[in-house]
Amino acid sequence: MATRNSTFFKFDEMTWDEVAKLPRDVPLVLPLGSGYNLGLLADQLSNPPRIGLLPSFPFGWRNSRLELPEPIFLQYIVNLLDSLRDDGFTRVYCLAPQGFDPQSTFIGSHSAFILRQPNPSQNIQPTFLPPDSERGKVILIPIGHTEQHGYHLPLLVDTAIIEAIAQGTASLLPTRNWAFPVMPYGVSTHRSSFAATMNAGGRAFEDFWLAVIDLLVSRGFDRFYLMSGHGGNSSFLVNIVKFAGERHRRIFCATAWLHTSGRIGAEALEKYRTMKIGGMGHAGELETSYLLHLRPDLCHMERVVDETDFVSTPDYYMDWIEGGSLIANPPWDDDTKTGAYGAGSHATAEKGKLWLEAAIKEKADHVEQIHEQHERREQRRNAGYGLWGKFK
Repeated sequence: MATRNSTFFKFDEMTWDEVAKLPRDVPLVLPLGSGYNLGLLADQLSNPPRIGLLPSFPFGWRNSRLELPEPIFLQYIVNLLDSLRDDGFTRVYCLAPQGFDPQSTFIGSHSAFILRQPNPSQNIQPTFLPPDSERGKVILIPIGHTEQHGYHLPLLVDTAIIEAIAQGTASLLPTRNWAFPVMPYGVSTHRSSFAATMNAGGRAFEDFWLAVIDLLVSRGFDRFYLMSGHGGNSSFLVNIVKFAGERHRRIFCATAWLHTSGRIGAEALEKYRTMKIGGMGHAGELETSYLLHLRPDLCHMERVVDETDFVSTPDYYMDWIEGGSLIANPPWDDDTKTGAYGAGSHATAEKGKLWLEAAIKEKADHVEQIHEQHERREQRRNAGYGLWGKFK
């Protein structure tokens, strides 16, 4: 993408080491929504030679079809921008529609980094997200991430995979579920180990998604499936599910440890994998196969470095379905020099296609289980089972 004086590049299509080599004064822009005038953006930034565009943030601000409380929304954004500043980038911006004027006092020190343009959707008939007509369906909420995936894969791996799975599930069961736009930003507690890894922050992440559930429940939705393409999100999603269940007793809100990892997915992993345990923790056989199927143009297989020399013990080791009873979070620098955990050289596009089919089948099965859980529980509640007949 290019304007008269500036060339735009997609940040999330780069590898982490490519980002590490960027001049630290290159402008990096996180858009709220899409459809902005890039020529105007270049002018606003004084027409530098290159401008990096991050994945667009899909919702949360005023007139975005799903508006969240300002402090909750803005903390998520501020944490993402701070991730880039922590990597040394000095020109970091949020591109927002005109009329986006945050009043929160804590955002004051960041206000100079908010660029504004005419609202790109101002001529579009506004609709809710999701439409009210989707009540009674399982609402799929796919959450990916923008983070390093070794020398051979781009930053968008987690987002591309979970988006494909969510869209495949929605297409397979159109009358049973509805999929949100994918969120390309999650939590990375190892953010400092490798450049270009973003971090929404665990508490901000929990507050944001719990606010989404709160708002949707207030509009009459009662079945939710938080679907993650990134392992760093998983423990925080469990907390969100726990909080949501405590706040809203007549809903069914669920999550799962990543994708392709349940009963159906695990069977498919074992059937097609060629690398032993330890070969598909991160940017390894599984994720590389997915990307070879979904975005082969962004895979640099000539740069694959297999890394399987992890510090492992019987109750703590790294693979896609993590093993052992210990839960820990040691620095990634201990186990990987390139950012990869596993053997990307074992990946093929055919495996990626087969694993995607299994993942969609698994998620569709989960959708039906969520419906069954909610409906059977409502039957008991309405019949006055246990304390339901005595207390509201």
